[in-house]
Amino acid sequence: ILQNEIGWFDREENNSTQVASRLATDSTNIRSAIVERVSILIQNTTTLVIIFTLSFVIQWRIAFIVLVTFPLLIVAAFAENVALKGFVGDIAKAHSKATMVAGEAVSNIKTVAAFNAEHKVLTTFHDKLRDVENQTLARAQIAGFIYGLSQMCMFASYALALWYGSQLIKNNTTDFGSMIKIFIAIIFGAVAISETLSLAPDIIKGGQALDSVFKTLDRKTRIDPDHPESGSMHIKGDIKLERVEFHYPARLQATIFKDLSLSIAAGQSLALVGHSGSGKSSILALIMRFYDPVSGKVMIDGTDIRMLNLRSLRQHIGLVQQEPVLFATSIRENILYGQGAGEASEYDIVQAATAANADQFIRSLPGGYDTVVGERGTQLSGGQKQRVAIARAVLKNPRILLLDEATSALDSESEQAVQEALDGLMVGRTTVMVAHRLSTIRNASSIAVVEEGKIVEEGPHAQLISKPNGAYSRLLSTQKL
Repeated sequence: ILQNEIGWFDREENNSTQVASRLATDSTNIRSAIVERVSILIQNTTTLVIIFTLSFVIQWRIAFIVLVTFPLLIVAAFAENVALKGFVGDIAKAHSKATMVAGEAVSNIKTVAAFNAEHKVLTTFHDKLRDVENQTLARAQIAGFIYGLSQMCMFASYALALWYGSQLIKNNTTDFGSMIKIFIAIIFGAVAISETLSLAPDIIKGGQALDSVFKTLDRKTRIDPDHPESGSMHIKGDIKLERVEFHYPARLQATIFKDLSLSIAAGQSLALVGHSGSGKSSILALIMRFYDPVSGKVMIDGTDIRMLNLRSLRQHIGLVQQEPVLFATSIRENILYGQGAGEASEYDIVQAATAANADQFIRSLPGGYDTVVGERGTQLSGGQKQRVAIARAVLKNPRILLLDEATSALDSESEQAVQEALDGLMVGRTTVMVAHRLSTIRNASSIAVVEEGKIVEEGPHAQLISKPNGAYSRLLSTQKL
């Protein structure tokens, strides 16, 4: 799953809650079908083979009559499989939707509580569960009917065996003792058959789960992080976007860029400004190669990034977002994410935190670097989370730094501490920043104004401010910066 491109996760059916729900449900169904049910199936099959062998030895005529009725039971089981196959997938989807509502409510409990939305969430959750209930009820009705049909066939085979046995006794072809022996064997066999047929729903669910898993495993990602194979990579940091056209895979009708061209020299800083929704963050996403452009090129040091090993490339790019993503583990472990699969010493971690202006507040916490930050970092303030995220980027020691509204959600005191950390991090690195605050962007080497998917104006702050009718000046005059 983690090998898939970011666009795969943008689809509604692949959001985080539904993927987690599918993983849990599929693994449970597969374990139930393979580990638990298959062993019972093998046991019952062995029982049937022994019983029919003995029955044919004792009185083959009666055993043959019972065997003739078996196709009816097999047809009933096959009909159950066909009838329930669609329900299994529909129930799983409906259950995933209900799980998604619950997961989002728990993850955003503060928002739910702030708006007194508990009743609304419960109503939505009940509506989703009603879909599960309706699907399950329909499935149960069909399963019950087919199970009753299979039981009727089984008892009909009893009656046929008894009748035929009585005719053989009447004609002195067999004796009463032999018939009773066979009939007892048939009863044991019927119990095995009945138990085997009752396993059908679980085996069907297991088969559906395996199908879902193999579809995921067999899917070829559109952006392979391991292709082409490459060893260590040296990056200077020149960035160039050449005539890029782009839209998000989940929003095919909404074109973000039509003919975007942009260049940033190694070691220089570029600030992207513009109205909300103009595509500023999309430029960062293209540089990280979260997505590929529809046409045009994104190049690093003159090479199309599609020709570079993505894992090696991303090792040289640091990303700090507006809402820093922290994991529900210790501060130390969160900073260590900057090393990816690599390792770092305690000294490296402390140095990274110090460079991010985070060491002092971390040491003031009761647990220090071992403090668990909670889900999505809820135990830390916004400024503290941002500085931990910056420390993570510092530890990575990237050649290219991408800042996506890194200070816009902070108060003035936190912003000052974070901005000082960012100023130190930007030295000697190619930096592309998205920002709305003049204090953040005025010292950038160059500023690019993005409008309707194009760069309409570019240059240093002093040059752009000298054009009273320019796009940059209009943003300033309307207090967009």
